[in-house]
This record gives sequence, structure tokens and C-alpha cells, in this order.
Amino acid sequence: MNNWALVLVFLITITSCKHSQLQVDLDAKSESNAAGFALFSEYDGVVSLSATIRGLSPGTHAIHLHEKSDCSSDDGKSTGGHWNPTFAPHGAWGDKNGFHKGDIGNFEVGENGIGRVYFETDEWCIGCEDDTRNILGKAIIVHQGADDFTSQPSGAAGARISCGGIVE
Repeated sequence: MNNWALVLVFLITITSCKHSQLQVDLDAKSESNAAGFALFSEYDGVVSLSATIRGLSPGTHAIHLHEKSDCSSDDGKSTGGHWNPTFAPHGAWGDKNGFHKGDIGNFEVGENGIGRVYFETDEWCIGCEDDTRNILGKAIIVHQGADDFTSQPSGAAGARISCGGIVE
């Protein structure tokens, strides 16, 4: 009988924790070959992002969340600016002087043209009622260059070379 009680406690625990997951396809923009996917997962109030992008030039690239999930334009500009629901200045994630909720940062790409990003935060949610945290309806953008973390409002990261709408 004790085993059944443990199973019941386990089932109650895992079903009471909110868990969401969605995959976003990243399509090439701005005449690039940069494409891949991003996986967003939320568990116990923490959202994880795991992305793989291929077709990139070697070096440092920026990745951000943008305001709208509309990736219809050839240059990715239909997504609007960085997602910034708190009207903070642009900066590196966690900067005491401020940062956009979409300022994920930079990642490195090797000679093989493949870049991988892993990021997690409790400042986002997937589908919650808080507009300052909810990432649904936003877009993930990969930029041609690096974010300098100081230029306002976008970090001077260059062209938008890959885009995916964060939708269910």
C-alpha cells in the first residue's frame, strides 16, 4: 500500500507543476541561408530556450526576441523591435542598468556554420496572463552580427538573418 501512496504523491506533484513546450522553426531572411529551430520549454516557472541554427557565418551572432510573431517580410523587420514590455534601455541580460526582456545575447558559431544557444529564465512564461512575461506572439530573431549591448535601442547587431514566430 505504501508504494501506491508514493505513486499518487508523484502523480499529483508532476500534474500540479505547469509544463509547456513548443518548437519554433527558424527560416532564413535577408538572403541568408540561416535556418534551424528553437525549442521553448517551461517547467516550474522557468522557461528554457534551446536553439540550433545552421548556415551561419563563423563568429559571434546576436539572438533576440522581437515584438511580433510576423516573419512575413524578406528582411524580418515585420517582427518590430526588440520585445521590451518594461520600457527598459537595451543592454546585456541581467545588466543592473536595464535590459529588454528580449535581449538574450550573443552566441558563437564555429567553422561548420552551426550555432547553438541555451538560455533559461524565470522572467518569461509561455501563455500566461502577464504581458511583461508572456513570450507567445513574439518572434525569435538571429542577427548577422554581434550585439554590442550599448547601442540603443537594438545593439547594432546587423541584419535579421533568421526568424521564427513563437506561436502555439
